[in-house]
Amino acid sequence: MSPSIVVVGAGQAGVQAAEALRAGGFEGAITLLGDEPHGPYHRPPLSKAWLAGELDAAQLAIRAPEALARKRIELRTGMAVTAIDRASRTLHLADGSALPYTGLVLATGASPRTLLLPGAGLAGVLALRTRDDAAGIAERMAACTKDTRPVVVVGGGFIGLEVAATARKKGLSVTVLEAAPRLLGRVLAPVLSDWYAQLHKRHGVRVMLDTRIATIEAGPEGSAAGLRLADGHFISAGLIVVGIGVQANDRLAREAGLDCDHGIVVDACSRTSDSVIVAAGDCTARRTDDGTLLRLESVNNATEQGKSAAAALLGQERPFAGTPWFWSDQYDQKLQMAGLSTGATDWVVRGDMASGQGFSVYHFKAGRLVAVDSVNARRDHLQARKLLDAKAALSPAEVADAGFDLAACLATARA
Repeated sequence: MSPSIVVVGAGQAGVQAAEALRAGGFEGAITLLGDEPHGPYHRPPLSKAWLAGELDAAQLAIRAPEALARKRIELRTGMAVTAIDRASRTLHLADGSALPYTGLVLATGASPRTLLLPGAGLAGVLALRTRDDAAGIAERMAACTKDTRPVVVVGGGFIGLEVAATARKKGLSVTVLEAAPRLLGRVLAPVLSDWYAQLHKRHGVRVMLDTRIATIEAGPEGSAAGLRLADGHFISAGLIVVGIGVQANDRLAREAGLDCDHGIVVDACSRTSDSVIVAAGDCTARRTDDGTLLRLESVNNATEQGKSAAAALLGQERPFAGTPWFWSDQYDQKLQMAGLSTGATDWVVRGDMASGQGFSVYHFKAGRLVAVDSVNARRDHLQARKLLDAKAALSPAEVADAGFDLAACLATARA
C-alpha cells in the first residue's frame, strides 16, 4: 500500500497535524475528513465575535480549501467516518465507501453534554459547539430581540458566560442558572469566581447559583417557553442555551478497541494503543508521568498535540510538555490562564482587582506556583507562562509583595 495518512476531524488539531506532516517531509497522500459541511474554522469566536456578528466566514476560517490544496492536503467536508477496521487499516465512511490508511490521526473533538430533563429536546433549547449551532443561536437571539423575550443560559462555565455577555451586548435580558455555588467553580479561585459573578451582575445579568431545574416547559407553539425550577419558580425564556460542558468524541476509537477513558488515551507524543494511530485535541485523555489522565480543552492543546501526533507518525519524538494556557473574553475583560489550578490551596492577588484595569491571581499548591490567571494583564500572562515553564521557586509572600521583582526571579530560575 502506498503511504497514505488520513486525518479524521478538520478542526484545529486535525489541520495542525496535516500541515505538520507535510512540513515534516511526508510525501504520501494526506486526506483531511470533516463531518461538517464547512471547511476548517476557529471555534473560540463562535460564542463571542461570530455570535455578535463581528466576523464573516472568511475571518473565521483556519485555512481556505485552496491553501490546503497547495500543500497537497485533500479536504473532504461533509464526510463522516462510521468505523475503523484496524486489521485491514481501512476507514468505513457514511457514504458507503472505504478509505485505506497507513497512518491515522484521530482529531474528532468533543460534543456538548445534554440536559437530562423533561423538555430538553424542545425547539429553542440549544447548545453551542459548531458554526451551525452558533447560527441557530444567533437566529433565536434575533427573534428574542424582536419579541422582547429573555435569554436563559444553563451553566456558568466559559461558554455559557461568553454567550451571556454577547447576549447582553445585544441588549437582551439574560439569566444564568448554575447548579454549583460559584460560577466557573472548577477552574477559578473563589476570589476570581466572585469577581466574575459581580462583573456579569454589573452588566445586568441575573445570576442564580445553587439552582436546580425540574423541567423545561413548552409554550402554545410547541417551542420551549421557560424553565420550571425545583422550588416551583418559573423562568420565562425565548431561548435556552445549554453550556454544561463537553464529552470527548471517542466512540470510533472505543469501537475499534483502542484504549479509552473519557477520551482516547494517548501518551505525551499523542500515540494511542495502536502503533499507526495517533490522536490529538479535545478527544484525548493524556497519560501523565504519574499515571493519571489529563483532559485539556484548548486551542493550545489541540495545536501542540497535532504537532506531536504528526511527529509520531514520522517516527520522531516530540512530547507535549509545555505549560497549558487558555483564554476567555467577556465584555471588555480578557482572562488569560496559564497552568492548571486544580488542587491549589493558596491564592495571591497581584494588581488592581477593584478597578479591573489589570491584575493576576497566582495559585499555589503546597507552596509551589501551579497556575496564574490574568485579567487585562497580557504581560503578566506571558511572564507567568515562562515562570511555570522554568518551575521558578516563588512563595505566596513574595508574590504578595508588590515590590518583589518577578522578572529577576525568572532570570534566576533560568540560570
